[in-house]
Amino acid sequence: MHYFERTIACGLINQEFLGKTVRISGWVNTRRDHGGLIFIDLRDRTGLMQLVFNPDFSKDAHNAAHALRSEFVISVVGVVVERAAGTTNKDLATGKWELQVTELVIENKCKALPFSLDEAGNVDEELRLKYRYIDLRRASMREKFALRHEVIFAMRECLHQQGFYEIETPILTKNTPEGAREFLVPSRTHERSFYAMPQSPQLYKQLLMASGMEKYFQVARCFRDEDLRADRQPEFTQLDIEMSFVKEGNVIEVIEKLLAHVWKKTFNIDIVTPFPRLVYAQAFSMYGSDKPDLRYALKINDITSLFAQTELKFLRSVLDTAGKVGALHVNSHDFSRSELDAWVTKAQKFGAKGLLWMRFKDEQTIESPISKFLPVDFFAQVKTVIPDLKPSSVLFIIAGEYNEAWTLLGRLRCQMAKELGMIPENEFNFSWVTDFPLFEYDKENKRWDATHHPFTSPQDGWETQQPGEMTARAYDVVLNGVELGGGSIRIHDAQVQDKVFKLLGLTKEQVEKKFGFLLEAQQLGFPPHGGIALGLDRLIMLMSNSSSIREVIAFPKTASGYDPLMDGPAEVEESQLQDYGLKFAPKKKD
Repeated sequence: MHYFERTIACGLINQEFLGKTVRISGWVNTRRDHGGLIFIDLRDRTGLMQLVFNPDFSKDAHNAAHALRSEFVISVVGVVVERAAGTTNKDLATGKWELQVTELVIENKCKALPFSLDEAGNVDEELRLKYRYIDLRRASMREKFALRHEVIFAMRECLHQQGFYEIETPILTKNTPEGAREFLVPSRTHERSFYAMPQSPQLYKQLLMASGMEKYFQVARCFRDEDLRADRQPEFTQLDIEMSFVKEGNVIEVIEKLLAHVWKKTFNIDIVTPFPRLVYAQAFSMYGSDKPDLRYALKINDITSLFAQTELKFLRSVLDTAGKVGALHVNSHDFSRSELDAWVTKAQKFGAKGLLWMRFKDEQTIESPISKFLPVDFFAQVKTVIPDLKPSSVLFIIAGEYNEAWTLLGRLRCQMAKELGMIPENEFNFSWVTDFPLFEYDKENKRWDATHHPFTSPQDGWETQQPGEMTARAYDVVLNGVELGGGSIRIHDAQVQDKVFKLLGLTKEQVEKKFGFLLEAQQLGFPPHGGIALGLDRLIMLMSNSSSIREVIAFPKTASGYDPLMDGPAEVEESQLQDYGLKFAPKKKD
């Protein structure tokens, strides 16, 4: 007997099989000797089934069972019976039954594991990744990948119902300056030439719109050679969507319908649509972020006007250089002095030069490092800006250049909400952020870069505006303070595209070399179109309440881009490079 002859999976045995002979296979989850009986919990993907080896049923099977240890792979034949009274397991789907084993085949033995499955959560991550195939045997990991499967299946189902075609685009493509650094692949047959691995299928999906496909999607593999964080990997997966003859609202409606379908199918939860929408300027002014977490209030208050006449040197210097003063208002926590000082330290770790705090004991008494510089009616003044100010309220204040100060306040807001228990559990809060800046200025290189990518369509009126004033027909969908994905209405007019390339500082020769095919397509019947891409790994991370996208990728890299399982990236022989017309540069001296 071998594993492929099994008649039922372990976790699917139920009342229907009572008294019947079945064949099941799997891994030894646990082993217990009870006198003359040996009990094994056998595990496969569907769950556990208790096996009983009794010499009265089969001496051969019982004798062989003495050799069993954790993670042995076995196949057994036996009869399904009810467990003895008082021994049922209500927490187990198969907890009412057990299998009286008559035949046992050990398919594969297992030497001592590098870590126990029960303790894997406390094991160094790199060790878990080196033995990822063992780590993935844990029930908690299987559940995450079952969820991932269900989500992607539900997405395909929903988009199929809406008339989308699933179309694959190339992995080997052309290097184009779209933002992040690309992985390059040398070509053996085209000397001194390289393919690039796509950051996204951006240009191909736009060309599919020129092809008349109208509604496209793809579960796309994407590659970026950039610095990694908890929610980034050098290769990742996104749901890529593009549509012809649409405006922003059409794309937004499709995504809201898609996410509502996914949540209903996977969690049986009805999420409320339409999602709230904030323009970028509004989101940043209130939350210091382009991906605000709306599960809690704690908005940033602009209190610049309250210090218009201040003589405090550090505030005066900020105001004289057109800076701003922002504050977070907390009235739900009684801070000790040590807690207040600790928040100053935390703000400095975020990059702030300092953090001011003010505690209002009553309408006349203010505790603060700058209390003696405040007017006697300061409580009343603050209340004109922050109407819900109360005695016992605390303000946390950062002053500086607007973008820098508000970004710091946004980070402080998130950390404060987390530590003060302001974030509701088990809530999924969706929103849209729209009307992003079209360009952002690179101070180091003294140039304008595309905020999203150079194919994003500008809002009306852009021709008479300066680059820093232009806004994009772009939109991001946000869940609980994490950007799920972003998209835009694309440029479909060659003249507009050419003007945007010029604003980005690209020469005519650079444009023709990198994007000549796109400009030509835009002159050969290119329809208006737009789309979006959702980060699937990030989405599953949030849905499964995981700490990192590495938890929901089957075989991820470490934070440094290293693959402990395959020991990659790996060196290659110099002779292999010669096939590609390449050679190693001299090693750098220490």
